[in-house]
Amino acid sequence: MAVSVTLASTVPAGAGVIAVGVCSEQVAAEPHDLDWALLRDLGFEGKAGQAQMVAGPDGRPVAVVGMGPAADVTPAVIRRSSAALARLVRRHRWLASSLLDVVGEGADPLAAAQAHAEGIVLGAYGYDAFKSEPEPNSLAKLTVIGGGREVREALRLGAAVAEAVCFARDLVNEPGGSLTPAKLAEQARAMATGGDGAELEIQVWEMQEIVDARFGGLLGVNRGSTQPPRFVEITWRPPEPAEGFLALVGKGITFDAGGLSIKPATGMETMKIDMSGAAAVLGTMQVVKRLAPPIRVTGYIPITDNMLGGDATRPGDILTIRNGKTVEVLNTDAEGRLILADALSLASEARPDAIVDLATLTGACMVALGTKVAGLMGNDDGWIGAVEAAADRAGERVWHLPLPADYRKQLDSPVADLKNIGNRWGGTLTAALFLQEFVAEGIPWAHLDIAGPAWTDSVDGEAAKGGTGFGVRLLVDLIRNFSPPGD
Repeated sequence: MAVSVTLASTVPAGAGVIAVGVCSEQVAAEPHDLDWALLRDLGFEGKAGQAQMVAGPDGRPVAVVGMGPAADVTPAVIRRSSAALARLVRRHRWLASSLLDVVGEGADPLAAAQAHAEGIVLGAYGYDAFKSEPEPNSLAKLTVIGGGREVREALRLGAAVAEAVCFARDLVNEPGGSLTPAKLAEQARAMATGGDGAELEIQVWEMQEIVDARFGGLLGVNRGSTQPPRFVEITWRPPEPAEGFLALVGKGITFDAGGLSIKPATGMETMKIDMSGAAAVLGTMQVVKRLAPPIRVTGYIPITDNMLGGDATRPGDILTIRNGKTVEVLNTDAEGRLILADALSLASEARPDAIVDLATLTGACMVALGTKVAGLMGNDDGWIGAVEAAADRAGERVWHLPLPADYRKQLDSPVADLKNIGNRWGGTLTAALFLQEFVAEGIPWAHLDIAGPAWTDSVDGEAAKGGTGFGVRLLVDLIRNFSPPGD
């Protein structure tokens, strides 16, 4: 259910609940005319993310939201606290909020407003498409008290970004048997040509076109499936001459059984998430429609599942990727890099100013960084820095990992140009080194391994249980602040 976001100078009479923010050092002063004895009994201390409902002076419910120490009220804190607020008031239709009153004079009011809207929309999210008796979420309207035109625009941007994250979450949460490659491609087409904003150019390549395009990696992974593959190319082209060109590549494995190198049963339980990179790119393109940035943005999305049919790719088989390089497949569960190789090759042919790919690529990245931090690797320090800065502003955590040149020899094959796995150690790094083989020389490229933060087993801040939509906020920020690397 979408949440509309508006701005007003005073609390509207029709708002069913009012939200106020309280920093931890304010609690002793008992700000606002509230029942502080009850709040203390409920354990309210003003900690960031705490949220309690009490009766206000006029009998209308007041949601009291802890913001932590005033000096620490960052956009990330506002986003997480706003999500907690949204969950608290989910039975109310209309929320009026003065949460931004706690933002200090030295803070960026526009970043705070954007984070507030993002948190409310993300906190209100739930996935109930397959529930016979879904739990209702009535929150449909947020009115923020105070601020001018620029704040209003920041709120609208935050709502648009969060709606795109929710779109990505819906894609990730849908079961792999339902979200087939054909359906994911049709979802992309519907997003590109409908809804708010300008239409995007979209090309959906089907089996014969994929064969003609020499996408050997995608075809090799698809051999074990009864579902034909798709390849989506989706583009925003500004009406004026573009000030730059950014390529986004997203891994679209709609379900990963591992192929003949089959996963254990427990390893398959969440493998509908293996298209989270594709979902992040599509969610980002939804926002691009509204932003209409002055740069060209093209998404390249290879789509298939990875199954065990009678003609599935066998360990030892050799595939030829679009750029002509041959790959010996020694582990069919290292399939994401094979389809990304085709997509990176095609993206490179267009000579963009920079490329970013996103993929739930390696369990090794989760071992190294856990479930909340994405691995970031690439071939250009300046471009890596730009991605890190965007991640920091967007509140999505990444960590720069190295690409040691001497590790490349692990991918040497006696019968092909390279093999698709290295040795037991450093699997995240060798996977990225594999991808680098398909990025044309001279193009700045960054790889985000989102295997950890693409999914959460429990509610965590602004993330609901399930698919998180990780990467959308980062990419939107990167696009808004994009300048060709080296300029």
